[in-house]
Amino acid sequence: MKYSLLAVVLLTAFQVSFAQNSPAEKYVKAFSERKNKWLIEKNYDSLKAMLDNRCLYIHSNGWSQTAADVIKDLQSGKMVYNKVSITESQARQFESMVIVTGKGNFEGSVDQKPFNIRLAYTEVYIKRKDNWKLVSRQSAKLEQ
Repeated sequence: MKYSLLAVVLLTAFQVSFAQNSPAEKYVKAFSERKNKWLIEKNYDSLKAMLDNRCLYIHSNGWSQTAADVIKDLQSGKMVYNKVSITESQARQFESMVIVTGKGNFEGSVDQKPFNIRLAYTEVYIKRKDNWKLVSRQSAKLEQ
């Protein structure tokens, strides 16, 4: 009896630890990681394509930007990302929506004032026709 119970517990733990995310969750999580690369590389066309027109970025200090503001501020140099290091990230799908949550270190500058902060963030992606679009992003500052 003990061995049967142990086998069931181990099998369940094995299945849970190797549970696969849905294809959409995997895709959007990688898409979110590419977004960070595009921010650093100033790949405006890719960023424009991924941001929904009504996207809202809410930064850890309460500053809000629309999709147009994000692109404009990156192009003008008002907002510069130098390095993004994601330390944890997960994606969860809810029908045609995927929510990415994570933590990471973000380095750059705003108005030529450098920042180096650790953030927790939530990104909401919606599938529009055949494309995933970022519709909302919010972050909160964490202790270093």
